[in-house]
Amino acid sequence: MDATVPRSTASFAEPNSEASVLPIELTVVVPTFNERQNVPILLEKLEAVLTGIEWEAIYVDDHSPDGTSDVVRGIARTNRRVRSIERIGRRGLSSACIEGMMASAAPYIAVMDADLQHDETVLPEMLRKISTEKLDVVIASRRVAGGSMGEFAKERVKLSDMGTKLSKLVCRCEVSDAMSGFFIVEAGFLRALVPRLTGSGFKILVDLLASSPAPPRAGEVPYRFRNRQLGESKLDVNVELEYLFLVVDKLIGKWVPTRFVLFVMVGALGVLVHLAVLTPLYLNHRHHFPQAQAIATFVAMTFNFLLNNVVTFRDRKLRGRRLATGLLKFYAACSLGTVINVAFANLLMRQGIPWYLAGASGTGISSVWNYGVNTVLTWRRDRR
Repeated sequence: MDATVPRSTASFAEPNSEASVLPIELTVVVPTFNERQNVPILLEKLEAVLTGIEWEAIYVDDHSPDGTSDVVRGIARTNRRVRSIERIGRRGLSSACIEGMMASAAPYIAVMDADLQHDETVLPEMLRKISTEKLDVVIASRRVAGGSMGEFAKERVKLSDMGTKLSKLVCRCEVSDAMSGFFIVEAGFLRALVPRLTGSGFKILVDLLASSPAPPRAGEVPYRFRNRQLGESKLDVNVELEYLFLVVDKLIGKWVPTRFVLFVMVGALGVLVHLAVLTPLYLNHRHHFPQAQAIATFVAMTFNFLLNNVVTFRDRKLRGRRLATGLLKFYAACSLGTVINVAFANLLMRQGIPWYLAGASGTGISSVWNYGVNTVLTWRRDRR
């Protein structure tokens, strides 16, 4: 085994035969990506704090390049408490958590990160609380008395605060730390909600709390957030975009596809860009109106393509040569959409429809066209 792994996998012995036949009380689901150094350390900590509890750990790895799954499988060969799920062609923390939780037969399922920032010592108290108080979910909170954000950077604290405020728009119960990724859920409650879950992004707890048709019975236990010691943080702008996607989906996803809403919002920003370019070109008399309109349209379409690439279709983001070919496809699709817009609006005008309704209808038709065609052709899912 690589020398970077802190401990030998042989140190995790198989539980004795008498204990191994007892029913599992708690499953700890740990989503991973490039966490091979932390895998054995976390397992050692879990074994220390879960003494007297029948438990198992399911590591769900998104095919990490650093061989995280190989480390887990090495441990699992001699320790029946440990199971490995390696996902090929699928990525995402929330969906990994869902797969791990659904692979459990335990009545209670915990979710925690592999990076050692979650304080595993509060797990017994969380398990006691959810079982004795008959709750649906117990959250390890950084925002109740006794809890702490630790040495979180001020920027990340502000982002967390903003996310917590946004979560109140969709969550069905009052909790202090819906952004926590550390919680225990009752298995029956989880399985009833699975068909409703979005499964996207990094905030599976918000997804759970927002998907419950009735306010969930929730409790909280304080904990202090720790600093990462090994490996690299996965927090980046994509995490924030995925969270925005989740909130929008929970607000209006029942009626309109969330991706379409983002596509239209980008289009609205494109209109502002179009006017910002057209106005000085035309009013300063540097160009005739047709020329100014053509330049403004070209700039706005380019803006829309680039923003859609990093926001609306971030999970299918085009790079390199595919970015250039995608831009050409976007130009072609949206140009035809413009023709459809004008033709349909003109047809309605001839039927006596007021100009503003005709214009809005034409814009609506072209928006659906642009979204559909670009989803299929420009940002089609890469089967590789």
